[in-house]
Amino acid sequence: MLLTFVIAYLAVTIGIGLLAARRVHGAKDYLVAGRSLPLYMNVATVFATWFGAETVLSVSATFAKDGLNGIPGDPFGATVCLVLAALLFAKLFYRLNLLTIGDFYKVRYGKSVEVLTSVAIVLSYLGWTSAQLTALGLVIHVLSSGAIDLNHAIMMGAAVVLVYTVFGGMWSVAFTDLFQTVVIVVGLILVATLVGGNAGGFEKVVAQAAADGKFDMFPADMDAAAWWAMAGAFFAFAFGSIPQQDVFQRMTSAKDEKTAVRGTIIGGLMYFVIAFIPLYIAYAALIAHPELKALFESEDARTIQRILPDLVLGKMPMWAQILFFGALLSAILSTASGALLAPTATFTENVLKPFVPHMSDRQFLLLLRVILVTFTSFALLFALNSTSTMYEMVQNAYNVTLTGAFVPLVAGAFWRRANTQGALFSVVSGVGTWLVFNFLAPETLVPANLLGLMASILGMLLGSLAPSVIANQGQSMASALGHAEQDSSNR
Repeated sequence: MLLTFVIAYLAVTIGIGLLAARRVHGAKDYLVAGRSLPLYMNVATVFATWFGAETVLSVSATFAKDGLNGIPGDPFGATVCLVLAALLFAKLFYRLNLLTIGDFYKVRYGKSVEVLTSVAIVLSYLGWTSAQLTALGLVIHVLSSGAIDLNHAIMMGAAVVLVYTVFGGMWSVAFTDLFQTVVIVVGLILVATLVGGNAGGFEKVVAQAAADGKFDMFPADMDAAAWWAMAGAFFAFAFGSIPQQDVFQRMTSAKDEKTAVRGTIIGGLMYFVIAFIPLYIAYAALIAHPELKALFESEDARTIQRILPDLVLGKMPMWAQILFFGALLSAILSTASGALLAPTATFTENVLKPFVPHMSDRQFLLLLRVILVTFTSFALLFALNSTSTMYEMVQNAYNVTLTGAFVPLVAGAFWRRANTQGALFSVVSGVGTWLVFNFLAPETLVPANLLGLMASILGMLLGSLAPSVIANQGQSMASALGHAEQDSSNR
């Protein structure tokens, strides 16, 4: 019965996505839903796209093991990212009337920086997308009682997401996100009520978690290494996930700039609140069923992600299984579809299109779909060969953009003296420093990603203030906004 429900649910999701695809008439519809989403849909796309598999399975299990100290990046850093993006960049991005975040780097710094930052952004999505595909495969594998091999299950899950995303783009993402948000919220609340009741009730679970030190956010002693590690994880999410195409798409898909700001803030705050429900469920599960702690002893870090699936399948009634896996599938599908579309848009618009500048809109739309299939294949290979937890995959993904795209974005938006030379120095020094320390000296006191961020800031300052060896190829922010306003008035 449960497997039948899952198959039916996937069929309904595909159906909604394909129906939404009828609204796609060009690249603008495909990438930003025609810039027409009302507030409630904008909120749903922000929330559902961010509320992914790592939140339900990996972050919750990490909290059950290590407490809040183990998850500074998600939901804390992730929520800060969305709020900062809304307050600092939503109006700016909306007024610039761009298709991708890579277009910002092109306008501000020129083609060279556009390509470099866009490649960094696209590469960062491999980890995030792979995490969602891994989770989808895990669900199919668990529900088949192991009859379907995990790798085969991952491939099946990738095919499902690909089908409706390749045809409908952002319109399919928006409509499926709205449907999936309702399933996520209702399903998790009902499951939390049941699991918490089995553990003695909400007050007992919270009291036990407090007694066990699970709410201790900061290191208990003056261990400098622990503080730096926590800072590295927090900033990877809080800053590294701002220069991402999925954030940009959701803000610029809104019907107006006010909706872009409000929708992103409300979606971010909603994400923060709802993210604590799977944390509560996971810890209540350990209280009610202490034998689940044995999963922490496995040498494979991914094993702890089975806490909730094992609990639900082994201890819960059928209705709770249906609600939980419905919510889990919703979380995975909504995030996976956005994670496929975002790098596709950036790579096609900002890496390939400069070499073929005279494509028609129809040709560009076809190329987008071809690249979507191609990127899915690469993400699938990454998922099949990775042994990291989903939380680790996502954090590593954001380190790429933290060191290679964040500083040029902030400087380009708010510092008039930022120029092409500074941006190039920033990207090369930031990513280069991170890679060197990450692979050659991973045990440094300051995490490699923060060293990369510092090098990126220094590169921007030195490159922009030093005598120009590389000519500036971009516009000032005031000039870019003026041209965007003029283009809008001419339409």
